Amino acid sequence: MTGNFTRSLSGVCGSIAIALMLGACAPGQPPASAAAPTAAPAPGGQGAQSPFPGVEWTRVDPATAGFSQQGLDQAVAYAKRQGSTSGMIIQHGLVVAEWGDVSRRSNLYSARKSFMSALIGIAVERGQIHPDETLEQLGIDDNEPSLTPTEKQASVRMMLEARSGVYHPTVYETSGMVASKPPRGSHSPGTFWYYNNWDFNTLGTIYEKATNQRIFDALKTEIADPIGMQDYRPSDGRYESGGLATRYPAYPIDMSARDLARFALLYLNNGRWRDQQIVPASWVEESTRSYSNTSTGGYGYMWWTSTPASGPRGPKVALQRATYWADGNHGQYAVVVPSLDLVVVNRVDVRLTSKSMHQSNMEKLVWLAESAGGATEIGPEP
Repeated sequence: MTGNFTRSLSGVCGSIAIALMLGACAPGQPPASAAAPTAAPAPGGQGAQSPFPGVEWTRVDPATAGFSQQGLDQAVAYAKRQGSTSGMIIQHGLVVAEWGDVSRRSNLYSARKSFMSALIGIAVERGQIHPDETLEQLGIDDNEPSLTPTEKQASVRMMLEARSGVYHPTVYETSGMVASKPPRGSHSPGTFWYYNNWDFNTLGTIYEKATNQRIFDALKTEIADPIGMQDYRPSDGRYESGGLATRYPAYPIDMSARDLARFALLYLNNGRWRDQQIVPASWVEESTRSYSNTSTGGYGYMWWTSTPASGPRGPKVALQRATYWADGNHGQYAVVVPSLDLVVVNRVDVRLTSKSMHQSNMEKLVWLAESAGGATEIGPEP
């Protein structure tokens, strides 16, 4: 099972409805107000000022880093009560709090999609993938009922944004995703946002064909090795095929909390690790920008954001600053707060608990972490 939340879609441009899944149709670039505050760096963080971990993470006394130990204890206790099995709070590249076994690998669920976004960004810079190429140009079709001529006009970029308009059967979906999927042909490519595993799974196949690399091998050579991931192995990934439903498998990945935190720190530093540019800085900025509205923010290129593509954010939210995150079912989060040079990682290993952490729980955890560092004055909604 995958998917970040159980949501339902709503029909007209600019409207938002919440049931089992969530949908919106606010196309285009975000307004200037959607960017990080002027006092903060562009999405990706204060790269030149942030240290990087070596073989091991550097842990610091919270008090010397300006954090309240009591506040951090409150944040960690809250996370554990909600079902968190491991996590880390990192500022300026230094660990100020951690809990659970941060080396234990478990399923990322849909947080895997942010890794695919990064791999595609690397391939785009190398000219292996062209974001505005269409499915027709790429020779992409699917099992019966095959894609229509209109569906084949969806581009790689639209799929990254979950706006392809292709609602073909796929795999690794929650029951809510299946129930709320729009009918085939109900929305033209590029006009409607629906959190769509067909898009995400098919992008994996497009990537492998373009680069001649398996996703899990590429993740190791392109990202894990350069940033010093301690636990990831290509054997931690697997394919979930769809049988007759679809040609395009999902690609679940197991990863530890401390390796996921390195990936978040990479993005906080605009895709740079020490003196090496791993993911193009322009792609980091582009992929963490909002192109669609959600009930609590927006959606970029397989990254969730706190800032809508248009209009104000909903009132019942705890994230007070421009923030983006990788998000996986049951409570897999890698959260980046650029203006505070802050990363918060949360993991829920379903083998260890029956609980799940929802986005509202993640937002409160981040708020508590910010508050422990003295950065938050306004409290979250109860």
